[in-house]
Amino acid sequence: MTGAGVPARLPGITDVHVHIQPWRQLKPQVMAAMRRGKEDHWEFLLALMDDPKALLDVMDRAGVWRVGLVNYPSPDLMGFTDETNAFAVRYAEAAPERLLPYGGVHPRFTGDIRGHVDELLEIGVRCLKIHPPHQLFPANAHTQGMQTLGALYQRCEDRGLPVMIHTGTSVFPGARCKYGHPMELDDVAVDFPDLTIIMAHGGRPLWMDEAFFILRRHKNVYLDVSGIPPLKLLEYFPRLEEVADRVLWGTDWPSPGVHEMKRNIEQFLSLDLPRQVQDKITRDNALKVFPVS
Repeated sequence: MTGAGVPARLPGITDVHVHIQPWRQLKPQVMAAMRRGKEDHWEFLLALMDDPKALLDVMDRAGVWRVGLVNYPSPDLMGFTDETNAFAVRYAEAAPERLLPYGGVHPRFTGDIRGHVDELLEIGVRCLKIHPPHQLFPANAHTQGMQTLGALYQRCEDRGLPVMIHTGTSVFPGARCKYGHPMELDDVAVDFPDLTIIMAHGGRPLWMDEAFFILRRHKNVYLDVSGIPPLKLLEYFPRLEEVADRVLWGTDWPSPGVHEMKRNIEQFLSLDLPRQVQDKITRDNALKVFPVS
């Protein structure tokens, strides 16, 4: 592969979950948590957020064709404003085939939900991210009176825009980890059966059994394995092969505790899984959710 070029073999590996975001917006205490353990290459990571070519170089070295650029507003906890949407789209313009911009609409701060979802689609956003522990509401808050969240899910379902929902814990200051329980996605999948839902992180490290139940129960739910140490993946999900048609490869790089795209891929490929299953997870399934335009 070369920088912004077309990979020699299609489909290539897709990492649906990397955190290329406007990190300079992070609140000081969040920035400190993000920086911990990365001191020796922190300046490189900060520069990476401004330079798509640097990311493409990292991807080339890792053998990765495409990545999903996870972005979402969380002004009160993380520091990310709505500008994160435009940031993702601008960044992806460097290599539209290889960089998939994600964005978000914050239902606690946004009035015209439908209009904002339409606007994201118009500027090229490929997936909408909901982060309950960072946006401070449960994923099923539409059943508890949050009409704006229901409107968001409905509009994404109507327009065919996938929604990625964080499940599991968060290490960042102020995060409400109780909102990361995957069982909340049961209501979302029941109420919006034609909405493509990506369950990020599989409830790790506390709720993997619940995440597996949700995945088996709802055919519109996909599992994104990012943030799970690859060598522990089959401990967390020993029946992974049963749901291989709806598992998506992701790393969560360069979030805390995630070291390298390349090392994660190598460790995953070393697992005792059939080649066909590995290909579904790292290549084929992402093409169903994010087809090549």
